Amino acid sequence: MRIDGARPLHLTYCSNIHPGESWAETLQNIRLEATRVKSRMQPDRPFGLGLRLSARAASELCAVPDALPELRAELDQLGMYVFTLNGFPYGDFHATVVKQQVYRPDWRDGERLRYTLELAEILAALLPAGLAGSISTVPVGFRPELAEPSGVQQAVSNLLACAEQLWVLHEQRGVELALALEPEPACYLETTHEALGFVQEQLLSSAPVRDFASRTGLSPSRSEEVLRRHLGLCFDTCHAAVEFESPRESVRAMAASGVRLAKVQATTGLHVEPLDSARRTALEGFADPVYLHQVVARETAADGTERLERFVDLDAAFAALARGSRADALRVHFHVPVFERELAPFTNTQDFLRDAIAELLACELCEQFEVETYTWSVLPERYRTRALSDAIAEELRWVEHELRRPLVSEA
Repeated sequence: MRIDGARPLHLTYCSNIHPGESWAETLQNIRLEATRVKSRMQPDRPFGLGLRLSARAASELCAVPDALPELRAELDQLGMYVFTLNGFPYGDFHATVVKQQVYRPDWRDGERLRYTLELAEILAALLPAGLAGSISTVPVGFRPELAEPSGVQQAVSNLLACAEQLWVLHEQRGVELALALEPEPACYLETTHEALGFVQEQLLSSAPVRDFASRTGLSPSRSEEVLRRHLGLCFDTCHAAVEFESPRESVRAMAASGVRLAKVQATTGLHVEPLDSARRTALEGFADPVYLHQVVARETAADGTERLERFVDLDAAFAALARGSRADALRVHFHVPVFERELAPFTNTQDFLRDAIAELLACELCEQFEVETYTWSVLPERYRTRALSDAIAEELRWVEHELRRPLVSEA
């Protein structure tokens, strides 16, 4: 949806919540599931859609002549427009063991580059005129698999090659697309600080700028400008909250860096405090076999200093607790509905999301917001008491209310 103000904002939800890996299944989800959500939110106005296309779906879509213009026409007829793609999960994302497979192929692999450029072609064909598009992607890869510097350098080379092709699209067709690296716990880019450092040092410093200039024939100053336009970040508020970041400090750091924030995923995770036996037992209900649920534990010393300990999944955190961990709070990478402040006996990280949105608006840092609670099907059953389309619409209404706060106060 479009939220009009001095600076129009675009709000959507990510279609990765709907199972389906083929293009036929994805199109059916648009026609049925997305239209249900639209009817609850904006029946008479254009509705923005965040598409997730697997590598299979993207290839199938691109293989059919005239499929993209026909899809654009159908979206127009349905009253929808696409401004962002989720290019993070390459393969199967439902009804299978995903875990760390979600990061593969990572940016060391030419297949990740090929897939992303196919998504760019699709988004370029669907994007409304005058609107910039974003593609969120893997934060380089899974940290345990990126120990060798040579692997990181190969990833950098592929990211620069991606930026080159996005520049070509811009020059030839006037379409502006940004690739958005999405920091996530247990990944090579785990925190906002790490992600900003990587972009500044590995993608925007003198060496990569010279490399890009040699690839394109542009001057170094022009090359840096192009790289800043086409390479940036996706800020997932669940991920940052799980890392116990300060929402306002993280947003201000992005604003001060000059790194492009192409997309915000408005999400919440689990906050567990205090760590009594009842809460530990209840948390076991969130340990599912499908997705990776990274955990960050906070231990607060008597003098108020804090120490963080990170676990790749819930089972590792449970083992640490059984050994007598002195942590006083846990945050869990399990996307839960943003409107459910209380998920007894837990809370979500809604306060982080609310403060982050307020700071993002104050800094005028991003125009694209996406709700992404893809875990609805694996939530413990007691939290799944409403129809999926109603839950998505309720999340969108909650975020829309937060996005409209400054407009209301200015009126």
